[in-house]
Parts: sequence; structure tokens; C-alpha cells
Amino acid sequence: MKTVLLTAFEPFGGERLNPSWEAVRDFDGKMLAGVRVVVRQLPVVFATCGAVLTDALTTLQPDGILCVGQAGGRCDITLERVAINIHDARIPDNQQQQPVDEPVVAGGPAAYFATLPIKAIVASLREAGIPASVSQTAGTFTCNSVMYSLLHWLHTHGSPARGGFMHIPWMPQQAVNHPGAPSMSVSSVTQALEIAIQVMMNTHDDIRVAGGATH
Repeated sequence: MKTVLLTAFEPFGGERLNPSWEAVRDFDGKMLAGVRVVVRQLPVVFATCGAVLTDALTTLQPDGILCVGQAGGRCDITLERVAINIHDARIPDNQQQQPVDEPVVAGGPAAYFATLPIKAIVASLREAGIPASVSQTAGTFTCNSVMYSLLHWLHTHGSPARGGFMHIPWMPQQAVNHPGAPSMSVSSVTQALEIAIQVMMNTHDDIRVAGGATH
């Protein structure tokens, strides 16, 4: 039986909730189109988030991996194209560590591209009426660290599994404390995750459509 690993983060940055965990947690143990879903929560801690993820990868040996994180201020669901080998924290993590210009993996490549069919996922989400786009940056906080750690593990272990990262907006309960900020309901994100899992497991080659940015 094929397995998909979904990960999400604990709250950080003064928030009481993290929309990624609120959307992901109820998927644990579910079957979607014949695929078993396993969920893990990751710490917002530079020193340990990658290790917690790779421990799960080693134990589960999943066929697909989708890591999910909060991107407060973004207006839609974004599928990340690339992870870069850098920690450059604008704010401290949950252990009050704030690395600057440090590699995620010493001696690792400068960057890795996601191995998910990101444009096909975006197209399917839009067809379902869910705002979505391709993102060219996962930032330089723990989301990027986890994405890079995931893709580095897949590369160094020669794994055929497909993996990548999805950023989601704040929930309305959070956005109310950030006047003017966009938000998205947990139910919409849950629907998006179901679609993304089905596309990632059933689409071999990504579609060729424009998904770039001018700035």
C-alpha cells in the first residue's frame, strides 16, 4: 500500500494556532484514492525540524511527501518551486535561536527543485475554485529549511518518492489580528490538500504552462 506523509508546523511568532497543523492533523490514518496518509507535526526550531522530518522519512519510506507551512500575508495557496541552502532568520525560532547566513546542510548544493507536479496541482486547485499559484521562494525560515532537508534526503538516498512544500495563508481567526491581511478557511485548505495528494500521486509529468513571476 502506498503512503503519503503530510507534515505541518506548531504555532510560532506569537500566534496561538498554526493553520498548517489545523488543516493537516485530521488526515492522519485516512485513505485517499487507495493511499494511506500519515501526519507528523514539526517543531519551528532550526536545530531539530529537519531531523524530525528525516526520522519520519527513514521510518515510513513514503511514496509521496507534502510539507505544509504558514505564510501569513500571502493571499492564496502557493506550491513552492525551490528550496535554498540557507538559514537567515528575520525572527527567532521557538527556542529563541536566530541563525543568520548559515547553511541548512553544510556542503550541500545551493538549491533543490521540488519533485512534485506543482503546476498541475495549481491548475487543479484553480479548477476547484481555490486560489493557488506557484511560488519562487519558500523564504529563509524553517519552512525553507524543512523543504531543503526533504529534497536533500530524497536526493542522497536515491529515493523515487516525490516531495515538496505548500504554503497556506492565515486562518480568519488569525487575520482578524492583522487588519487588511488575507485569509483562507481551514475547510478550503483541507479540500486543497485532498486535491494536491491525488494529483501528486496520479500525475507523472507536470504540465507545461507559465507559472513564473516578473519580480
